[in-house]
Amino acid sequence: MADYRNQNSLRCSCMRDPLRGLGLAIAYVPWQYWDQTYELEKALQWGTIFPELNKPFSGKRGGCR
Repeated sequence: MADYRNQNSLRCSCMRDPLRGLGLAIAYVPWQYWDQTYELEKALQWGTIFPELNKPFSGKRGGCR
């Protein structure tokens, strides 16, 4: 069986990593409160039971067009 570790390390050593030295990201997730919920039919249509999570894709750059 061939040893691919040396080939991969040679291939990767010549590539520059533009993110090298940057810190890890810290995620912020706001609390979700159980407030209102959709009726079953509407929840199935929108893919969520929570109106606050209903964020349909509306085109480019997140703006309505």
